Amino acid sequence: MFKEGKLKVPAFNINDSVTKSKFDNLYGCRESLIDGIKRATDVMLAGKVAVVAGYGDVGKGCAQSLRALGARVIITEIDPINALQAAMEGYEVTTMDEASKEGQIFVTTTGNKDIISGEHMLQMKEDSIVCNIGHFDIEVDVKWLEGNAVSKENIKPQVDRYKLKNGKHIISLCEGRLVNLGCATGHASFVMSNSFSNQVLAQIELWTKPGQYPVGVHRLPKILDEEVARLHLEHLGVKLTKLTPAQAKYMKVPIDGPYKADHYRY
Repeated sequence: MFKEGKLKVPAFNINDSVTKSKFDNLYGCRESLIDGIKRATDVMLAGKVAVVAGYGDVGKGCAQSLRALGARVIITEIDPINALQAAMEGYEVTTMDEASKEGQIFVTTTGNKDIISGEHMLQMKEDSIVCNIGHFDIEVDVKWLEGNAVSKENIKPQVDRYKLKNGKHIISLCEGRLVNLGCATGHASFVMSNSFSNQVLAQIELWTKPGQYPVGVHRLPKILDEEVARLHLEHLGVKLTKLTPAQAKYMKVPIDGPYKADHYRY
């Protein structure tokens, strides 16, 4: 909207706050993905080959949880940095053209379209499970399934089994929509508290400092990002170390933060 000249007020991009993207996207999806798959299918994950498309924060969380339950995880990526991260974590990284022949559970996390195509599904093993936790219903080509499957059987709400022309079956969850919301109840309340705290502090910031933010899209100030984290520490029993005046002077940071530069990667 801002680029198109349609934005008339200042706005905050909450998704890029550290305490949103590195918590909601990663830790939230790490738990809610498995919750959705298990509720929908009751499938045993140990020993399965799981393919995670995308290795951003969402993909990282999904890969961690699938591996923790004993699945062998394959990653697909377009970004060389994310691909290198995945490889250094011990994951196999390959293309969807190759992974579609090997996987049994497929999870899209990219936020892009056409990640799993009809051609990919034709190569999949019998009763492969396909789901999305990234972005709406365009990551998996469910329209292709609807138009090209020989038959469709609704196993239970949000779980459909398609028979393909090659005789194999594909199990689609939530019609390609977000599996953690369609087959489960989304993220746990604690991690959502992080995200909602970001929104509340952003609203307070805009209300109390109206002249500080011109029309445009802004990021939450680092001190407020840190405050969101600080507010959640007591619940987890965390005891935070405090800088001494000498340490703060040496590091050239305020005793009470912010402690990191805006470009710091957590």
